[in-house]
Amino acid sequence: MSDENKSSSSPAGGEPTATRSAAPMWIVVTTLVLLCIGGYYFDQHGGWFDAHVYAPYSSAEKLEAYQPQSGAAAALARGKKTYEAVCGICHGADGMGKPAQFPPLAGSELVNSAGVNRLIHIPLAGVNGAIQVEGKDWNLAMAAMGAALPDEDLAGVLTYIRTSWGNKGGEVTAEEVKKVRAELGGSPQPMTGPQLMKMPE
Repeated sequence: MSDENKSSSSPAGGEPTATRSAAPMWIVVTTLVLLCIGGYYFDQHGGWFDAHVYAPYSSAEKLEAYQPQSGAAAALARGKKTYEAVCGICHGADGMGKPAQFPPLAGSELVNSAGVNRLIHIPLAGVNGAIQVEGKDWNLAMAAMGAALPDEDLAGVLTYIRTSWGNKGGEVTAEEVKKVRAELGGSPQPMTGPQLMKMPE
C-alpha cells in the first residue's frame, strides 16, 4: 500500500521538477561591486559627467546666474533667440544668407546704414521683387516676418542683426519700431526695392 502511494505521487517517467532556491550571496555581492566599479569608471571617463565639459556651470543655479537678467544685455539675448527662430532659417545663424536665395545680413548696407527707417520697414512690410544687397541683385519674395512680433522683440532682433557678424550699426529701439508700424497701418503691402531705396535711411 505504501509502495503504491509512493509511485503514484512521483511524476510519470521520473521527470525532474523545478524548485525555487535563493541565488548564492556571492553572486549578488559580485554584481553590485561590478556595477559600482562600472559607474565610477563611466563617471571619470564619460564626457556626460566631466566637470570640464560644463565648467563653470556646476549647478542649475549657477547657470542661471550667468544669464543676462535685465537691460540691454537681456534684450540682445532675447533678440538673438528670436532671430534664430524666425530669421535664421533663411538668412543663416551666421547672417551670411543663402546663395541665389536669401541675401546676407552680414555686411549689408541696409543693416549698417546710419538710420534704421528702411531696415524696420523690411520685416514689418516685407519685400517683393528685385533689390540690391552688397552690389548683387536679389529677386525676393519676403513676407512680413516681423509684423507679428511685439515692438520690443523686433527691436531686439534688429539690434542683434546690426551688432553681429562684424556689422557696425547701432541699437534699434521699440519706439522706432512703433513709429514705423503706425506709418504702415494695419495691412501694409510688400515693398519693392526702388520704393525702399527712395525712403530716408
